[in-house]
Amino acid sequence: MNMPVDLDMPRTEAADRYTVPGLERGLRILTQFSRHEPVLSAPELARRLSIPRSTVFRLLATLEQLGFIERDPSGRDYCLGVGVLRLGFECLASKELTELARPILEKLRDRTGFACNLVVRDGRSIVYVGRAVVQTPYANTVHLGTRLPAHATLLGRVLLRDFSFEALQRLYPEEQLHSAGDHTPATVLDLYRLIQADRDNEYVYGHGYFEPHIGTLAAPVRGAGGRVIAALGLTVSGPSLSATQISTLSVAAIQAAQELSGLLDHMPVADH
Repeated sequence: MNMPVDLDMPRTEAADRYTVPGLERGLRILTQFSRHEPVLSAPELARRLSIPRSTVFRLLATLEQLGFIERDPSGRDYCLGVGVLRLGFECLASKELTELARPILEKLRDRTGFACNLVVRDGRSIVYVGRAVVQTPYANTVHLGTRLPAHATLLGRVLLRDFSFEALQRLYPEEQLHSAGDHTPATVLDLYRLIQADRDNEYVYGHGYFEPHIGTLAAPVRGAGGRVIAALGLTVSGPSLSATQISTLSVAAIQAAQELSGLLDHMPVADH
């Protein structure tokens, strides 16, 4: 059986000869993030690891480029990126978020009769990390690990709703966003305006937004501090829903998202 590696265990002189300092420092950075400390600053990481700040910034830039680290919505500090999960979706299946979500997705599917999904953001993409399917033609078009552009999907808009305009500009520095269909916002400003409008409700709904004849209803899943960490969505194939159907499904989806948020120890943020 493979034993876990303890980065702080004493090493022999022979082992040191085979150690790559840059890789070791990068891995040590990743190990500093935890459930209780999901966001850390570069100066704090430098202090903890006794590494020069200039070195830490270079390591963080490399990890960010690879998707293992990402900026938090403020753009100043850092948190783990979903890229750490690309090391293997076998590992992903055992993560707390997906384990806790599985029965909630299945219950929501049985309650509504629609396929239910859980997605997280990895840089500019959304990644499907949980599913509860029904037997429809659409059920086989996405799988665990499927990636779609965040800016062009309703689920992505849910995941981006904490972003300021400046943070969105850093994520999308180009003048024109890549078009994935007629409903894709053309610019970062257009995307930001949509996200601002989304905040009026605790869910979003659209029909044919990313794929023709497919509707999506999605609600945010929040973690510590109220930050959006995932999106829970219903996939509705066929004709557009009526206002009554949307209202009924939105209540069910919001309740499911709030249940999952509660299991993740989400504490509501007080209004100021």
